[in-house]
Amino acid sequence: MYDVIVIGGGPSGLMAAIAAGETGQKVLLIEKGTKLGKKLAISGGGRCNVTNRLPQEEIVKHIPGNGRFLYSPFSVFNNYDIIEFFENLGVKLKEEDHGRMFPVSNKAMDVVNALIRELERLHVEVRFKSRVAKLLMDEERILGVRLEDGEEIRSDAVVVAVGGKAVPQTGSTGDGYPWAERAGHTITDIFPTEVPLLSDEDFIKAKELQGLALRDTAVSVLNQKGKTLVTHQMDMLFTHFGLSGPAILRCSQFVVKEMKKNGGKPVEIRIDVMPDENEESVFQLLIKQLKEEPKKAVKNVWKFAPERWVLFLLEKADIDPASNLSVISQEKIRNMAHLVKSFSMTVIGTQPIEKAFVTGGGVSIKEIEPKTMASKKKPGLYFCGEILDIHGYTGGYNITSALVTGKLAGSNAGLYSKELI
Repeated sequence: MYDVIVIGGGPSGLMAAIAAGETGQKVLLIEKGTKLGKKLAISGGGRCNVTNRLPQEEIVKHIPGNGRFLYSPFSVFNNYDIIEFFENLGVKLKEEDHGRMFPVSNKAMDVVNALIRELERLHVEVRFKSRVAKLLMDEERILGVRLEDGEEIRSDAVVVAVGGKAVPQTGSTGDGYPWAERAGHTITDIFPTEVPLLSDEDFIKAKELQGLALRDTAVSVLNQKGKTLVTHQMDMLFTHFGLSGPAILRCSQFVVKEMKKNGGKPVEIRIDVMPDENEESVFQLLIKQLKEEPKKAVKNVWKFAPERWVLFLLEKADIDPASNLSVISQEKIRNMAHLVKSFSMTVIGTQPIEKAFVTGGGVSIKEIEPKTMASKKKPGLYFCGEILDIHGYTGGYNITSALVTGKLAGSNAGLYSKELI
């Protein structure tokens, strides 16, 4: 018999088990794999972006999937508390661009090992290679878990921290959704976010631009009426199947949502490689550069982007790359300026959820107590991390959500079990 069982040894589960252990209760952490913290170990390119130092409003803005829900949890435990928590565990952190916090050592395993040491210090029991088949419950409350081998383990409280469906190699395979449903919870539509996009444009199929990266480029997603839904200015990449890179990953969930609205039709994406200029100023700049070097071939004059992109746009604008000022009409230069500012293409979907960095959708947050992460449907049941219908951009935002909700779920599960005595 345990006071608290935590299912899942990812970021939120580790935090929940530690927080439950801090209440002095007898805690069991169940992990179906052979290692703890697999997702932490590969996050941030193996450096582990543990949180973000931006103000709370900014963090919430970077969690477009129900980020506002986190205002209440943040009043109990927030991103600054996460920084202090890791510093106290001996993991010194440093700040990088956009407020991203990494261990000074640049080693994700230092973060994982510090959490594992803390579990040991708090005498949290860990069971590996143990798959939970179902949650045990009666009409009144949660009673424990049943493993796939038939073993039943009783506890006063259960914290479900099994992740979503993204990055399945870390163990996130959607196990928790049916358990939550059996406990009376609503699961909102599951979809991939922070995921590369697919396109069947001829130039993509011909791999004309494969491997081309555009730096600091504004990428916009448009709705059916041509209205901009979102714009992200970051790097992007052309691939053999479509588009990828940070700007594309951030736009991906808006493509998914628009396709749900429009009945699965292709979605228009616009690419702007000179986001700080308007179309008229780009037109004037292109003319000025040609006038300064009137005899030179246009492909050797216009250097506003990687050569492959310039040549690609020249072809679209019907301008011979070898021609010079004397033969290029103003109309064609205007057309070129337009393409520089808003090259338009369509995408037809995303790679599958298994290729996504983050899962959209999950256990409805309307059925979760925001200050405790307790289920409103079944006493003794708590949810945290990516199984919840909360999703953010990459950059430390999802891990922040996982650690904050994990801390609240674990500590409140521990307090709940104490009150039952």
